[in-house]
Amino acid sequence: MVMNSARPRTVAVATPGGRYDILIGSGLLQDASSWADLPASSQAVIVSNATVDALYGDDLAASLASRHRQVSRVLLPEGEAHKTWDSLNRIFDHLLAHACDRKTVLYALGGGVIGDMTGFAAATYMRGVPFVQVPTTLLAQVDSSVGGKTAINHPLGKNMIGAFYQPARVVCDLGTLASLPARELSAGLAEVIKYGPIFDMAFLDWIEDHMVALRAGDAEALAHAVQRSCEIKAEVVGQDERESGLRAILNFGHTFGHAIEAGQGYGAWLHGEAVGCGMVLAAALSAELGLVPGAFVERLTRLVQAAGLPTQAPAMPDERWLELMRVDKKAEAGAIRFVLIDPPGRASLRSAPDDQVLRVIRRHSVPVASAA
Repeated sequence: MVMNSARPRTVAVATPGGRYDILIGSGLLQDASSWADLPASSQAVIVSNATVDALYGDDLAASLASRHRQVSRVLLPEGEAHKTWDSLNRIFDHLLAHACDRKTVLYALGGGVIGDMTGFAAATYMRGVPFVQVPTTLLAQVDSSVGGKTAINHPLGKNMIGAFYQPARVVCDLGTLASLPARELSAGLAEVIKYGPIFDMAFLDWIEDHMVALRAGDAEALAHAVQRSCEIKAEVVGQDERESGLRAILNFGHTFGHAIEAGQGYGAWLHGEAVGCGMVLAAALSAELGLVPGAFVERLTRLVQAAGLPTQAPAMPDERWLELMRVDKKAEAGAIRFVLIDPPGRASLRSAPDDQVLRVIRRHSVPVASAA
């Protein structure tokens, strides 16, 4: 995967918690300029997992050797099921065992799980040390690495324990996407698709026109998808860093999606798969409330299917759905709130009667097999 230009695309993020750049291009891991002007320190720690480290750990360590006298690595178990206190403590154990001080820079090399846990460790170790996001999945490049949301999961809810803490930089090396399995690439496309209905319908048109190229790993298509996604997220986060209002629209599909992840057991569905299905449910709920026409739901469903993502939710008892969604971070006083489309290209945070929510879920869930 080779870009036409050696110069990376740059998207600036400006929030009260810090200003930083997102670099987007190929070959950035090996390019010394990717790390220029970052905080200097004697120590750096790369946080990754075994699979990603085997592919890219040596390249990153070699690039950082000129900036840090000591570059060490800590490898975490892979997958959403390990986004836990135990994994987080592995980072703290490593930092303490290596006598890391508050100038130590952490580098999150991996997908959203690695980025979230590294960011949370950076926010809390010695009350805050600098960190850099080096996302290696499409989902992380277009969403989780940007905006400073860090967290771990709890058995009762996803991302319920964490902090807002901005990185010093985000380095999106598009070359890393070439190693993604097709399922992981599709999962990332869910987070690309979401930006259209909530913010930019012209971008949704573009995604529809380029879905085949995106799934094939076309370099220019992926570069534009990452850049436009980051531009939209940067604009939203710049206006609402701590999700007190506007930023909530970035959770389109996530109320349903997080319930699917928690209800099926973290890791059974990839996050992007759950979000893709959740967007279909959220669009259908928008139509149920009269906010969008049914044709929009059909259009979004076709696009999610074209991305290789599920559009039917798993069967769960009604009370289980409601229980899981009531611990969503957007809930208030026990009332479930959803990001709904009103109209296409704009989103808002709304509550809906339980009976209408459950009606939508039943229409868009896998039928329960009858007893023989």
